[in-house]
Amino acid sequence: MSAQVVTRPKSIGVIRDPSRQLADGYLDRTPLFQYVLLSICFPMWGAAAALNDILITQFKSVFTLSDFASAFVQSAFYGGYFVLAIPASRVIRRWSYKTGILTGLTFYIIGCTMFFPASRVATYSVFLAALFAIAVGLSFLETSCNTYSSMVGPKRLATLRLNISQTFYPLGSIAGILLGKYLIFTEGQSLDKQLSGLSAEEQHQLAEQMLLRTLQPYRFLIVVLLALLLVIALTQMPSCKPQHVSDTGVNQDRATILQTLSYLAHNGRFRQGIVTQFLYVGMQTAVWSFTIRLALTLDDSLNERTASNYMVWAYAAFFIGKFTANLLMTRFNEDLVLVGYAIAGVLTLVYVIAVPNITAVYAAILVSGLFGPCWATIYARTLDSIEDKRHTETGGAIIVMSIIGGAVIPAVQGLISDLTGSMQLSFVVNIVCFGAVLLYFAAAYRRSTPRRSSTTISDKAD
Repeated sequence: MSAQVVTRPKSIGVIRDPSRQLADGYLDRTPLFQYVLLSICFPMWGAAAALNDILITQFKSVFTLSDFASAFVQSAFYGGYFVLAIPASRVIRRWSYKTGILTGLTFYIIGCTMFFPASRVATYSVFLAALFAIAVGLSFLETSCNTYSSMVGPKRLATLRLNISQTFYPLGSIAGILLGKYLIFTEGQSLDKQLSGLSAEEQHQLAEQMLLRTLQPYRFLIVVLLALLLVIALTQMPSCKPQHVSDTGVNQDRATILQTLSYLAHNGRFRQGIVTQFLYVGMQTAVWSFTIRLALTLDDSLNERTASNYMVWAYAAFFIGKFTANLLMTRFNEDLVLVGYAIAGVLTLVYVIAVPNITAVYAAILVSGLFGPCWATIYARTLDSIEDKRHTETGGAIIVMSIIGGAVIPAVQGLISDLTGSMQLSFVVNIVCFGAVLLYFAAAYRRSTPRRSSTTISDKAD
């Protein structure tokens, strides 16, 4: 029997939504234009995150920071996600996913404009405040878009839709790193070497010039974000809010925050997903934060602009790895594919630590390719563990809150680098994280194996 079609008010817009909503919040079809528009939001936060990797390298030299202190860029950025994810979910719950997206884009634009006064004030803390404001916007965007992408179509294709949307993420990352490479970094010697040969006054002047360069990529982002905000505002978007009916036939559209938190706290699969996502995001952020630093450490002839090429390749590898995983998961058991990716990731990180030459950087690039399917799969499965759909918006927000791992793990890696004096050795943190991700996917594979075996036996008996 087909799922019941329900009537839910759609947002105002001149571009119409052709889909019909089902009782569980999913749609009878995927509205293509709305889905593409939604997917375009994914590279927007990819670009912002990639620019952080550029800023870490630039700020370390300009403000004379340790590896630990330079990682505060990620702490400010992902801290914003943690603080605002729950409020973002309440906005979505009270109004709509479209409202959450428009709010996110607005804060994102505000954060970008804050780079203009920050480059004039020229203090590290003001830049961190601007990054926090951007993260506030991205918290709204990710809380809205990740859950929305999985909901905006038939339920059976939820994970595939999110994986396809996530495939756009590395395109934004590549764009962000290229903007940073050509608009922030300069030709010639590395910035550290340029500063070392100058007087104190000359160092101050050069540092100010380098900080002014940091605002250039954000000019382009503001233009793109304004255009995207306008198109989304003019587009009718589906509600994707599930209808909840009790045993007595009474609608139950609301759950209090305490009811939701209690429900999620007692959901074992949800808890496992949150911990795994925390470690995965922390690992991904740490590897990308320190790949340029690793290259500069292993090859003294490189400058920042040249070393940033490695990040372009890393994001390209991430895109290829994600695309390949999407294909493999349609042909083979997806848990087995993910276990294979995780095993290869652990072994490759061992190479990064063990081999003291530039090939370790290429191994770090390969690791980026092996990150591909992890985030979207963990997110979709953790969200799917919420059987009572009244808790979906807040549950999705808590998954986004687990991005706080991106604030913690890079700082831990930076501290290990400072204490040991070895950037290579600090990558051991990521081995631990990828090992935990491996255990998560291996456990999922073990749970699915008995079901497949029993199904096969039943088929033979028939």
